[in-house]
Amino acid sequence: MGLPTLTAASDHSLLVSFGREVSVEIHRDVLRLSRLLQGRPELLNVHPGYSSVLISFDPRRLESAAVESIVREALVRMPSAPVPAARTVEVPVRYGGPDGPDLEEVARLHAMTPGDVVRIHSTAQYLVYFLGFSPGFPYLGGLPQELATPRLGTPRRLVPAGSVGIGGDHTGVYPVASPGGWRIIGRTPLEIFRADRDPLILLRMGDYVRFTAV
Repeated sequence: MGLPTLTAASDHSLLVSFGREVSVEIHRDVLRLSRLLQGRPELLNVHPGYSSVLISFDPRRLESAAVESIVREALVRMPSAPVPAARTVEVPVRYGGPDGPDLEEVARLHAMTPGDVVRIHSTAQYLVYFLGFSPGFPYLGGLPQELATPRLGTPRRLVPAGSVGIGGDHTGVYPVASPGGWRIIGRTPLEIFRADRDPLILLRMGDYVRFTAV
């Protein structure tokens, strides 16, 4: 992997890219850089992605050159920055039926039985690459390739909170009710996001997730 690139994404944001590959090694670099930058009072927000970090700032108070300097300093420190110990979180799932309206279609697309889909999905270990889309939505890598499925052609107007879906070669859990186009194969009773809880979000970047069928 080469050196990360810094690009002005707008007049108030800077994109740090580690390339186009999605890998555990790049994820750890993204995690380290994000932790070094988060909490800096000069920066408005730090948005990690699969292989990049988007930093937003107020251009009326800080010039882009100053932001680049902050980032380059963090990049020098990044190789020695610790990665927090990963937790493994078990997520119980009710697969199929009203909770998983797309389970049978996913099985049909892959010439499997619904039981095959449940077995394969629930025996893999997933990595939380980052949180986004809605508060606490975990983008989980590690979906077995035989379950990779395109998103719906027309997104649903409302997906219930706790819904477990497949989108391309990733899986995820809807923390709150929202529109969405992922294939819904089940639902968990766990509350991934709660406004009255500290922390608000159950999962964090760098965690591992295992689904269990209930």
